[in-house]
Amino acid sequence: MAFSVGNRLIVALDTPSRADAEAFVGKLEGVPSWVKCGLELFCAEGPSIVRELTSRGLHVMLDLKLHDIPETVARSTAKVAGLGAGLLTVHASGGHAMLAAAVKAAREAGDTKVLAVTVLTSLDDNDLAQIGAIGPVAELVKKRALLAVAAGCDGIVASAHEVAMLRAVLPAGFLIVTPGVRPEGSAAGDQKRVMTPRQARAAGADLVVIGRPLRDATNPAATARAIVEELS
Repeated sequence: MAFSVGNRLIVALDTPSRADAEAFVGKLEGVPSWVKCGLELFCAEGPSIVRELTSRGLHVMLDLKLHDIPETVARSTAKVAGLGAGLLTVHASGGHAMLAAAVKAAREAGDTKVLAVTVLTSLDDNDLAQIGAIGPVAELVKKRALLAVAAGCDGIVASAHEVAMLRAVLPAGFLIVTPGVRPEGSAAGDQKRVMTPRQARAAGADLVVIGRPLRDATNPAATARAIVEELS
């Protein structure tokens, strides 16, 4: 199956239940090419929610950020890859062996692409210092991105602030997915490294993830259309 970025918009279904997710999807009126199923929704509804979303023809990014020993991550990846998600996230901080194990399991199970999460967009240099990670953020992101390439991953998740730098060192066709994207005038919330959709795309992001600004919009479909226009 050929991979397509579509209109480059991934809408985060950060909802507490299947009913809320279904209502949100309905309000989007089919505008986004992708939806993201994260921990909250996956823990509330289980694997069946991914099957349901894919059965509707939606492209799903399954954002579980798997991080464990290689064997456990490989087995978990094989399970979730069979659900039909187009993208699956794992933590780059799990190391080369874990990343490679996830990639191997995903390719054996189906068409799911593995994305390595570099550094969460809720973290800055001060946070890295507190957890004992060697910063600055941009250097750690670069190091983990190159690790993902070496392990055979299909792409990474990184802040738009690092995208331009990453494009200069990553191979052509390597996916960069950027969370922490906020339309002009939207609140940053708990995100610390944010950009607008237009800025993220101009920097070289392939796909952008947007949640709360759409979930809380009066007209989610109209807001999504405006974002897609920015991305084009």
